[in-house]
Amino acid sequence: MSTLSVAKTTQPLFDVHAVRRDFPILSQQVNGKPLVYLDNGASSQRPEAVLQAMDSYYREMHSNVHRGVHTLADRATTAFEGARKKVQQFLNAPSAREIIWTRGTTEAINLVANGLAPLLKPGDEILLSQMEHHANIVPWQMLAERTGAKVLPIDVTPEGELDMDSFHSLLSERTRILAITHVSNALGTVNPVADMVAKAKAQGVITLVDGAQAVGHFQPDVQALDCDFYVFSAHKLFGPTGIGVLYGKAELLEAMPPWQGGGEMIERVSFAGTTYNTLPYKFEAGTPAIAEAVGLGAAIDYLATLDRNAMEAAENALLQRANELVASVPGMTVIGTARNKVPLISFKIDGLHPSDIGTLLDQQGIAIRTGHHCAMPLMEYYGLPGTARASFAFYNTLEEVEQLFAALQKIQRLFT
Repeated sequence: MSTLSVAKTTQPLFDVHAVRRDFPILSQQVNGKPLVYLDNGASSQRPEAVLQAMDSYYREMHSNVHRGVHTLADRATTAFEGARKKVQQFLNAPSAREIIWTRGTTEAINLVANGLAPLLKPGDEILLSQMEHHANIVPWQMLAERTGAKVLPIDVTPEGELDMDSFHSLLSERTRILAITHVSNALGTVNPVADMVAKAKAQGVITLVDGAQAVGHFQPDVQALDCDFYVFSAHKLFGPTGIGVLYGKAELLEAMPPWQGGGEMIERVSFAGTTYNTLPYKFEAGTPAIAEAVGLGAAIDYLATLDRNAMEAAENALLQRANELVASVPGMTVIGTARNKVPLISFKIDGLHPSDIGTLLDQQGIAIRTGHHCAMPLMEYYGLPGTARASFAFYNTLEEVEQLFAALQKIQRLFT
């Protein structure tokens, strides 16, 4: 019998059951059990509004964008560029010219790393952290190999917070780039990026913030952060896969060389030479992900219908309940106990491999993520092969949190 305490926490001003009806995928069963989807850190689900917007695009306006003079091309271009404007407003970017479409966060970081190569020389330093996703490590390592620069990691504390003493000691006159995650995908830690960006910029350092794990939980303000670049993926923001966003300050984007060559990014081509298009098209070679941009715009519109403060309060209640229930599972340890977290718990249970935990939970209809979470340096720091990770979104319920822990209790009793 479950030993869970059943004391409930009210989710104020937020009707989660009404919200769940907007997400068709959540109503299904998996392995004969109602789906409990707790893998939002890997990819969030899509509301009906996003599915309808993309369906409408394909049914009513599909055409290639820009340059076309017919009606469908005009409709598609209007929807496509309208989505760019919605992203600009979502990020509070000064101009839509500073919003570049990419395939995702990974491509956006690679684009920036490639574009900054001419600014680096041997001995220059690039600051990352031990908690970065591989997508915010490997491109900078590749850049360092090309230029003779060095990549230096900022330490992490046992609680899963950035060691600010380490950051201050590494930041020097040799530092050229700071690339830091806004929220750790493996721990849920919300980093003090505004303070870090301010200190870096005071020394003339170029700054990039990886917002992939942040945008699904709160709305960033790039002007308040004053970062040079901010990147995220649509599928973490309840939008489609295959498209992401690079925000960059116009003066830096204009100074950077193009990322790829081909159609759209040109102004004029001849065999005597080519001139490049203006922002943002300079970095958008080829036919873009038009339907996906429309879907991302619809996701932003959908989020705008919600009370964001109430949504964040509801998510905080999920994390609080999860933290309360950890002690109910013998041998369970949470990895990453930062004071400021999004609703995510990364954990281990004595005597159980993370992948076994994930498989056994799936048999009960509960979806989580297991492994190193593309954060192998962080796992190495903790001396772990990986963790089990339950990551929550605003459409998750307190009952689902309790179902997770009831299932973990059952697994612990049967298999340890």
